[in-house]
Amino acid sequence: MNDQRGFILTRQWRDTRNGTELEFWLSSNHGPVKLLVPQQESVFFIAVEQVPAALEIVKSFAGFTVKDVPLKNFTLQPVKAFYFKSQRTLREAKTRLLEQGLSPLESDINPHDRFLMERFIRGSLKFRGEAAAGKFPVVHQAEMTSDNYQPLLKVISLDIETAMQGINLYSIGIYAVAAGSMYEKVFMVADKPVADNVEIFNNEKSLIIGFLIWLADYDPDIIIGWNVINFDMWYLEKVCEKYQLPFRCGRGETGKEAAAHWRTLDDEGERRAVSIPGRVVLDGIELLKAAFYRFESFALNNVAKELLGNSKLIQDNDRGEKITDLFLENKLALAKYNVQDCKLVWDIFEHTKLLDFAIARTKMTGLPLERIGGSVASFDFRYLPLLHRKGFVAPNSHLLEDAEQSPGGFVMESQPGIYDYVAMLDFKSLYPSIIRSFKIDPLGMVLGEHKGLDQSELVPGFNGAWFSKTNNILPELIAELWQLRDQAKANSDAALSQAIKIIMNSFYGVLGSGGCRFFDSRLASSITKRGHQIIQQTADFIEQQGWQVIYGDTDSVFIWFKDVEDADSAAKVGKELEEKLNLWWDQRLQKEYGIESALEIEFETLYQRFLMPTIRGSDQGSKKRYAGVVLNKGKKELVFKGLENVRTDWTKIARDFQSELYRRVFLDEPYHDYIKSVVQSVLDGDIDNELVYRKRLRRRLDEYRRNVPPHVQAARKAVEQAGAKIRRGDWIEYVITINGAEPVVAQGSLIDYQHYIDKQLAPAADGILYFKDESLAGITDQQIGLFE
Repeated sequence: MNDQRGFILTRQWRDTRNGTELEFWLSSNHGPVKLLVPQQESVFFIAVEQVPAALEIVKSFAGFTVKDVPLKNFTLQPVKAFYFKSQRTLREAKTRLLEQGLSPLESDINPHDRFLMERFIRGSLKFRGEAAAGKFPVVHQAEMTSDNYQPLLKVISLDIETAMQGINLYSIGIYAVAAGSMYEKVFMVADKPVADNVEIFNNEKSLIIGFLIWLADYDPDIIIGWNVINFDMWYLEKVCEKYQLPFRCGRGETGKEAAAHWRTLDDEGERRAVSIPGRVVLDGIELLKAAFYRFESFALNNVAKELLGNSKLIQDNDRGEKITDLFLENKLALAKYNVQDCKLVWDIFEHTKLLDFAIARTKMTGLPLERIGGSVASFDFRYLPLLHRKGFVAPNSHLLEDAEQSPGGFVMESQPGIYDYVAMLDFKSLYPSIIRSFKIDPLGMVLGEHKGLDQSELVPGFNGAWFSKTNNILPELIAELWQLRDQAKANSDAALSQAIKIIMNSFYGVLGSGGCRFFDSRLASSITKRGHQIIQQTADFIEQQGWQVIYGDTDSVFIWFKDVEDADSAAKVGKELEEKLNLWWDQRLQKEYGIESALEIEFETLYQRFLMPTIRGSDQGSKKRYAGVVLNKGKKELVFKGLENVRTDWTKIARDFQSELYRRVFLDEPYHDYIKSVVQSVLDGDIDNELVYRKRLRRRLDEYRRNVPPHVQAARKAVEQAGAKIRRGDWIEYVITINGAEPVVAQGSLIDYQHYIDKQLAPAADGILYFKDESLAGITDQQIGLFE
């Protein structure tokens, strides 16, 4: 077989009599294919001084050899490699060695991950080998090399409809678009035809069998959905169990080969992960969170409304009952509802380019397509093969619960007030640029500590750290990713750009995590403390230029251009400051440390009007909270940071009220009558639907014992009075009444309107009215706190 190109969908290992076999399912340029790599050995490393003791401990184990390798550990001691025919034997040996206080280095790396990372294969690859005949091509003894293949994946969006109680499946909906053609299909239990796109079955068992036959025939690479793993796929697994059927939803010649494999991710068993040979299941909620999308609620209906301006066909709180009613009385309407949910998920993926993001992330990190999070693992995947080529093996993970914490980002004391023309100058990717500039690196620090380098060959860090200027890995890796991101931006590849940004910014967090094998408080502190120094010295430089810095936060400084007459003049000053600061930092780092600066400050935003509020109830300036007016494409827009307007635990009335009030104050429009009208509307009961609080349960209801918060009180009343079924993670909607917090679904008391004036409207307004020497109470003649 000539070289072919592919993208890894799934990976796994298995021990055989002849060694560990690796299995990779690909989406290739000729369709799905399975690659097998037999007779692989698993390996860990032992410092030479520990080898005699290690051999004594593992001498009873069969199938291992010890070899000399040109590698050292992080104390610059040579190591030997212990190769095992079986991965399970390696794990048993590892456990015995750790129990005796020895350190089998890199013993936690799965064999398929090591195979890929050492070949720099991250998702895409070239392969060759002879393919065996069968339903799917299987290449034995596959040879693989890295590649940049961009897959064209076959995707379906899946959603199921069920009864509210027990395991009772009504229908399975499918939506896809392939080659420009829309595909809609519903599998449904029904006794007569429903529609052309609805395949009917006499009972639940025949429905699930029919669906699995269709799935194998249609043969998608990717299944997407909304909470699709923890609900839809898990429910289908339970339907199969109900009828003692294998949930054969993957690729393979036999039911066992194609079966789904589950594992739980929490103690309660409520969060799960699923592995399906040859297919990947991607959950829209988790991917949106991984891409740093933020919504007040991740419910499908809410996200679809925000992103698409579209919604579910049934939206009421009693949606479960209505679905059952449709199943019994109007199956056509149920089929339309089922497909609409599938289509909403598809359209969200398309709108946000989520699949492109997931592919780009895998091609950057090497992690499986469905892996959410995994910052430590992605760091290992990129760093370890480069470390080995430098002649070193990595230490073991610390898993330290009491790891010394490095300081957070620098937050400057703010100068509260309302200002005209405030510029925000922002360091582009400050922490990655600090790593690049100051050569912060695990290996570089080891060499700085143990190699006896001359001081001219070192860059000082913090807490006693020194870093090699020339022999390092992470600065070069950051520079490579930085260049790739610049290329992605130039190509308007937003998904790739976002994936690279997230990876680069995660490296600081990884180095500061006790679960990282390279954790050392000196590494993270050398990043954060250097960041403090840079922001402080940047502010000093700006002040020396005659401008006032009113706030600074992690990687940004806010400058008031006092006495500047118009926006054009302010923008000109901001651009001049950007140029001066970049030149100043270039010269400073070269002069003081003999290093090239990768720091880059940008004049990012000019606020026409800007509010830096006080801490509530004091004259002291707040932190991480501000608002302002910016000009965007010729239109004035309000920007809020950390204020009530952007906090989802505040009511809609408070957020909307604050947004409109600030707009009026910033634009010098009258606002007294507006304040009075909103307060009166609350008191008159005209906007009760905007007084609802929404808050998520972080624990189970029975775990709240002391200081029970209002949303928990409301949740318990919902259970007691309305028979609601509430679990950890559910959103609770409630109002404050004259008898305390009550759930919307079981409200029986009058709303306490004074509470909303005192605790919602007043705080939202007084942050800006303070600088007008006014308050909501003074404007409305309401005595704040009178009814507390």
